[in-house]
Amino acid sequence: MKSNVIFPNIGIEFDNFGTGITLFGIDIAFYGIVIALGMVCGVLVAQWQAKRTNQDPELYLDFALYAIIISVIGARLYYVAFAWGEFKDNPLSILNLRTGGLAIYGGVIAAVLTGVVYCKIKKINFGLLADTGVLGLLIGQIIGRWGNFFNREAFGKYTDGPLAMQLDLRAVSSDYTCSLATLEARYAGRPAALESIMQIRNNTVMVDGIEYIQVHPTFLYESLWNLGLLIILIFYSKHKKFNGEIILLYLAGYGFGRFWIEGLRTDQLFMWGSPLAVSQMLSAVLVVVSIILIVLFRIKKKKQLAS
Repeated sequence: MKSNVIFPNIGIEFDNFGTGITLFGIDIAFYGIVIALGMVCGVLVAQWQAKRTNQDPELYLDFALYAIIISVIGARLYYVAFAWGEFKDNPLSILNLRTGGLAIYGGVIAAVLTGVVYCKIKKINFGLLADTGVLGLLIGQIIGRWGNFFNREAFGKYTDGPLAMQLDLRAVSSDYTCSLATLEARYAGRPAALESIMQIRNNTVMVDGIEYIQVHPTFLYESLWNLGLLIILIFYSKHKKFNGEIILLYLAGYGFGRFWIEGLRTDQLFMWGSPLAVSQMLSAVLVVVSIILIVLFRIKKKKQLAS
């Protein structure tokens, strides 16, 4: 279905576009195109950083061939694990990635585990590999988040702020069109999520006879946050104190941003049978643990230089 996406408070409108294209009779989702573009750019950025730090760029192309495949699997499994209700009646739909359903933290975990194994086999320093590869991961996230834009997903609560985004009601989740009884059953035990969705439903707007919801573009917030983080890490990377510091800074910086952005979203993944958002919990842990490790490793490095 084609529809408009409007940013009314800054005067930007994307007219009448769908979620994909058809080539030679094959439907290709924009989501998949964007994710693929992010992966390609990620590899190129990692190779660029390898050259910049006097490493072999081919090492990162070789690593990417394994990491990308395993990370996509990890991202999907993570999402499915915490959103099993979407798949239990049709398990084969787990294989359909065209409509979304990839959780970045699952991909990051899979990439880190792949990196550990790869470094053991190649007998190279994991911290150095991670510091270089994480810049490619970040550019992949920056681009990949726009897949959510094309899918009209991963948005936040109602807002009338400067970056408020309007989405055609017919093009978004059934949460905004189903009966109240269905919605209450769907979000039983999660009153905060239900309240956010009801606020969106109660604040729809009419534009040229079409009903729109108006929400935070959280995909955009995260993309911009990651762009800022990428710029900082690129400039800092030549001044790092130890191998592994850049990926720890990434985990702390991304975790901090993801924690507050996740709090705005209405499509959070929750711990089984609880109202606790998985990504917020994991983000908080990553921020604390990463900062502690940075301090400890810096102290260790300082002692080594002093001895």
